[in-house]
Amino acid sequence: MVKPMEGVRVLEVAQYTFVPAAGAVLAEWGADVIKVEHAERGDAQRGIVKVFSQNIGDGSSFSPMMDGPNRGKRSIGLALDKPESARVLRELVLASDVFLTNFLPRARRKLGIEVDDIRAINPDIIYAAGVGFGHTGPEADKGGYDATTYWARGGSADSATPRDAEYVTQQPIGAYGDNIGGMTIAGGISAALFARERTGVATTVDISLLGVGAWAAQMNVNLALMSGGPLPKRTPKEMGSSNPLTGLYRTSDDRWLSLSMLQPGQYWAEFCQRLGRPDLVEDERFDSAEKLMSRAAEASELVAEAIARRTKDEWVAAFEGMAGQWAVVQNTYEVGNDPALHAIGQIADVVDAEGVTRQLVASPVQFDREAPRLERGPLFAEHTDEILREIGLTDEELLDLKVAGAVT
Repeated sequence: MVKPMEGVRVLEVAQYTFVPAAGAVLAEWGADVIKVEHAERGDAQRGIVKVFSQNIGDGSSFSPMMDGPNRGKRSIGLALDKPESARVLRELVLASDVFLTNFLPRARRKLGIEVDDIRAINPDIIYAAGVGFGHTGPEADKGGYDATTYWARGGSADSATPRDAEYVTQQPIGAYGDNIGGMTIAGGISAALFARERTGVATTVDISLLGVGAWAAQMNVNLALMSGGPLPKRTPKEMGSSNPLTGLYRTSDDRWLSLSMLQPGQYWAEFCQRLGRPDLVEDERFDSAEKLMSRAAEASELVAEAIARRTKDEWVAAFEGMAGQWAVVQNTYEVGNDPALHAIGQIADVVDAEGVTRQLVASPVQFDREAPRLERGPLFAEHTDEILREIGLTDEELLDLKVAGAVT
């Protein structure tokens, strides 16, 4: 199968999900991603896994929180804060095409892994950093998570919160902004590698969670800037008041259907047939696109009444093959079993360290229409000896590093 990043080595000094998710995508595309974890503490995400008891099954090493953003990587336990680790870091940087980190500037300076430090060792390396608020500015040294920086500050939380709500709508999915941001970083690194191939010049790649949040919300942010203030909020019912074939409708079993037919006149006739209300096609209130739009609120009420009479499964059968755009509002388990995703292999098997077959969502980019083949995330420091031998260390030198606490 095509692996466009085959032959590319990425040295990742990062933890949690935002930047490691980028490394996971690059590993899925064929890159050799070496994950540097602190020799004693490892990736802080491993501690979160334990706190929230996310391991699946008694004694299993597999966790979606860890294996998801770290699939296909190799792990080395390396204490960058110990001087004995300097040689190892140097050799790894020399052998890498990309240096990838989400450490804050002050930590990067302390550990000697800032842009100038890494470029002094390897001037041809792509240096990529994912941070909360930007590479410069008053908050460059401020940390952030996707719930705060991407979701809350990036505009999505307010936009997703209905008028007069008692609480702000929380980020709906764990690592929601992190995974979107990781995909963004992977794209940026790919472009930088392409540019280096073309020009011979290695660039830096900088991505902030706030910037990714603003990009995700760009249509509304742009409209707000143009209008000179925040946009008015509309309820699903109000959305249907301008087009009865857009918005959310509840079924008899308390499930929801999302309609998004932006040209209602084109789809109204077939939709009414599928709805079991063919009489509405000839109804003089709605028998033209203009009338349908002008009396959309009235039509929307009739649609809601009809949909409320049948179950979600009955509507799935009734709408099968319909030209208009619609979808069931699925829960995450249903997404994991979605036949469209399974048809292209995006829900992919992965074998854990105990030999048990698990499943993970693959990244959405495919090459030559082939499904990806995933490998599990590494155990903590699983590949330390292997990697150190690759860069030329002898067993005696390796042992000395372990005694010094520089590697594990």
